Amino acid sequence: MALITLNSPFDAATARSLNAGERLYLSGTVVTARDQVHKYLAEGHKPPIDLRGLVIYHCGPVTVSEGEGWRVTAAGPTTSMREEPYEPYVISHYQPGAIMGKGGMGADTLNAMQEHACVYLNVTGGAAQYLAGCIKKVTGVLLPEFGQPEAMWVLEVENMPAIVTMDSHGNSLHRDIEISTAENLARLIG
Repeated sequence: MALITLNSPFDAATARSLNAGERLYLSGTVVTARDQVHKYLAEGHKPPIDLRGLVIYHCGPVTVSEGEGWRVTAAGPTTSMREEPYEPYVISHYQPGAIMGKGGMGADTLNAMQEHACVYLNVTGGAAQYLAGCIKKVTGVLLPEFGQPEAMWVLEVENMPAIVTMDSHGNSLHRDIEISTAENLARLIG
């Protein structure tokens, strides 16, 4: 399977062209959003940036002030399932191109991805410094009142590796693994 180059933001046709299992390098604009941002958006507040076609990264980056700007020193993914109560609303109302994090998401988010042409990109946990090296620039810090890890960071990334693990066609590698694991466990314990 070829390695795909994906630039964020991207349109619905691009999202629909991606399939579970495909590996890619992500470049372009990515915004972080964790619990407080998701809750804020799900309460009906407008995002401080147009999320249409962007990649929303479940990440609370570790940053250091550098002159007039910021440098990201660690950017590991947060467990995405924490955002399951909010993500379908965020996808349906703000139309991101992808959600990125670790561990996958549930059926409600998968349904929203099918309906609104969005995919889930899985990045490797435990690779926070490597992933920070893919961040070339911080172009904004939005909602800073939420604190450093919970603020919405606007990042320019280059060649960040990810795998499409949930697609807009209803496929979920996370669900498939859960099913096969349960079947194997049932077989083992009889």
